[in-house]
Amino acid sequence: METIHIYHTNDFHSHFEHWPRILQFLQQKKKLHRQQDEDVFLFDIGDFLDRWHPFTEATKGKGNITLLNECQYTAVTIGNNEGVNLPYEDLNHLYDNAQFDVLVANLYHKNGIYPDWVKPYKIYHTKKGTRVGVIGLTAHFIHLYELLGWKLTEPIAELKKWLGPLKKEADLIIVLSHLGIHDDERIAVEFPEIDVILGAHTHHLFEKGKLVGNTLLGAAGKYGYYVGQIAINLNEQKAVTHQEAVLYDVNDLPAPRNEKERINTFSKKGKELLNQRVTILSEPLVHNPFHETNFSLLLARTLREWCGADCAMVNAGLLLGTLSGEVTNYDLLEACPHPINPCVVELTGKELKEILLQTKDECLQHKQIKGLGFRGTILGVFVYDGIRFEKNKIFINGRELEQERGYTLALPDMFTFGHFFKEVLPYKEKKYFLPEFLRDLLKWKLQMHS
Repeated sequence: METIHIYHTNDFHSHFEHWPRILQFLQQKKKLHRQQDEDVFLFDIGDFLDRWHPFTEATKGKGNITLLNECQYTAVTIGNNEGVNLPYEDLNHLYDNAQFDVLVANLYHKNGIYPDWVKPYKIYHTKKGTRVGVIGLTAHFIHLYELLGWKLTEPIAELKKWLGPLKKEADLIIVLSHLGIHDDERIAVEFPEIDVILGAHTHHLFEKGKLVGNTLLGAAGKYGYYVGQIAINLNEQKAVTHQEAVLYDVNDLPAPRNEKERINTFSKKGKELLNQRVTILSEPLVHNPFHETNFSLLLARTLREWCGADCAMVNAGLLLGTLSGEVTNYDLLEACPHPINPCVVELTGKELKEILLQTKDECLQHKQIKGLGFRGTILGVFVYDGIRFEKNKIFINGRELEQERGYTLALPDMFTFGHFFKEVLPYKEKKYFLPEFLRDLLKWKLQMHS
C-alpha cells in the first residue's frame, strides 16, 4: 500500500495577503508527510501572478517565482496572466531562476520548438517506484499568443498526442489544466485513463473534488482563499484503491508570527521599485466613475491617438484614482491596474450607432464587473473621443454619422470578449495592440507633455 499526497493552488493572482499562511501550511504539511515516509507533490495551475500588484509589476513576475521556490513547488503550468499579460521577453525569462518544472504541452516558439524552460510533461518517481506522469495545458488564446510572438496549439489535441507516451511511461497520470471547468469535465469523459485533473482559469472550486467516471477533478477557487489536497492510495500493482480531495480555507489556517510585516513588505518593495517619475502635473487629473472628467477624457483621447482610430470610447470605471503633482509609475499602476490592452474594431455607421446608444444605458454604467482583465469594481459612464451626441444625432469628428460608412472604433479589449454589445462585437474583426496596457498609453501621453 502506498499513499501519495498532492497539494495544489491556482489563480492566486498576486494576492500576497494570503501567502504567509499558505507558505507556513504547505511547509508544515510537507514536513509531516516526509516524516511518515509518504511522497508529496505540490503544483500550481497558473495565474499565480497578476500585474495589478506593485511587487509583481515591478519585478515583471520574477518576484512571484521566488515565492514558488521558497515553498519548493514540484511543477507549475502557466495561465493567461503569465502567458499573454507579459511581453515576449519577460515571459521567456520569467522562469530563469525557477527551482521547479514548468509544464505546458501546448506552448511553443514560432518555429515549433519548445522554449528551453518548458517541458510538455514529466515523470516523477515515488520512493516506492510509482511513476507519476504530469502534463500541463494552458488556455487557448491563440491569437493573443501569436501577437506576442508565441505559437499556441489546441490543448486537447496536444493532450491526445502526449497521452500515448504518458500511458507507457506512467502508472498515474495527472493533468495541470488552466483551461476551465467545462474543458476539464470534457477531458475526464474523453480520456478516462487520466487519474487526476487539477483545474483553474474559471475560478471554480470543488470542496471534496468531483468524480467524473474514475477521474478525480480538483480545483481551489481563486486568490489563495483555499489550498487543495488530494490523497491517493495505490496497491502493490500500482492501481488506485482510494482517492479523496479536500480544500483548506486559508482563513482557518494559523497565522505566522510575522504575517502583517511580511504582507506589507510586498507592497513596500513594489512601491520602491516603481518610484520613477513619469511627469509633474500642473493641475490634477480627476477620476469619477459617474462623470466625464479631464482624466477619463485624456484616456479616451490617448487611446484613439495610439490606435490611429476614427474615434474611441472608454468606461470611466477604468480609472481608480486621481493623479496630482509628481506622478510615478506606481501612481499610474494604482490609478489603472488592469491588464487590459487597446483594441480597434471596424464597424459600419449603423453598427457603431447601435453600440453607442447602448453605452447610454444607466444599468450598464452601474454594472459591477469581475474578470475580463478588469481590476476595478464598477463599469461607470462611457467617455468618448471623436464622438459627440447632439439632440438625436451622433457626430463623428464633427460630421454626422453615416449608416453605411465604415468607421474604426478604439476601445479597451475587455469589451470584445463576448460579454458586451453582443449583437455586434462578437462577429467583427478585431485588432489587438499588445503588449501595451492602458496605463502604458497614459505614460506615453504624460511623458510627451512633461
